[in-house]
Amino acid sequence: MDTSEDILQQASPDLVRGSETARRSKAARLSPSFISWLQAGPMMLVFLAFFLIPLVFVVIVSFWDYNEYQLLPAFSGRGYTDTFEGCIAQLPDLCTIAKTYLKTLKLCLLVWVITLFIGFWVAYFLAFHVKSKTWQMGLSLLCTIPFWTSNVIRMIAWIPLLGRNGLVNSGLVKTGLINHPVEWLLFSEFSVVLALVHLFTFFMVVPIFNSMVRIDKSLIEAAYDAGATGFQTLVNVIIPLAKPGIVIGSIFVITIVMGDFITIGVMGGQQIAAAGKIIETRVNALQFPAAAANAVILLVITFLIITMMSRVVDIKKEL
Repeated sequence: MDTSEDILQQASPDLVRGSETARRSKAARLSPSFISWLQAGPMMLVFLAFFLIPLVFVVIVSFWDYNEYQLLPAFSGRGYTDTFEGCIAQLPDLCTIAKTYLKTLKLCLLVWVITLFIGFWVAYFLAFHVKSKTWQMGLSLLCTIPFWTSNVIRMIAWIPLLGRNGLVNSGLVKTGLINHPVEWLLFSEFSVVLALVHLFTFFMVVPIFNSMVRIDKSLIEAAYDAGATGFQTLVNVIIPLAKPGIVIGSIFVITIVMGDFITIGVMGGQQIAAAGKIIETRVNALQFPAAAANAVILLVITFLIITMMSRVVDIKKEL
């Protein structure tokens, strides 16, 4: 007769095979697509709770009515009509709201061009002239130093430099380059653009550097071997391969600048109108439907700009 130990030894392989079969069947039931959705689920819930749902509420409120002291939850387009009030009557002249949005687009364009120029060449230097990975990372982290302080402190730091009696004006007067202090250095479009470039150039450097660092160096060597000049290599090899980073960095800068109102208010001396300032003014006046309507208009304009940029390169492949 078989002992109990012999029976267990004979049965154990069957038990192991059975458990493995059960695990395989359970794994087979969890399809790869289900696992992917399971992994993305927490982030999707965060995105839904903190972006989509508030955005839906903003759109809904933009179609509510209101008076001087309260919201009226009734369907109305007053928020939009009040925003564009008098625009048709003033044609062909531009109304105040149209001029404000054009001013915002102008500031955004200037900041984008300058940050793109600076960010591209900083990223180019880090990617192709700094050979050590350690130095590349160290210099990249060096670009984050301004972010160790708040935006307000970084903006206020420009006032002693650009003010009427600031270091720049004092230096120019002492050297004899100017006879009187220059007024437009502070509380002007120049100071607003300067502050925005200072604040947001980093958001252009990092994506472009990330794209450039992926470029196969053998492609550049092949271009030089084929007789291409440095400029031809830059235009025909480096820039096309760095397009994803350029587009992503541009989206970062444009979306931030279009909605900015703190920098424009502080550095513009509360004298420069912008789309973000309109929303702030409406909120301070408790005109929430009008503020929501302006937010929706600004969102649509920004979305159209991003859509046009997304046609340049398929960002989904990069992300």
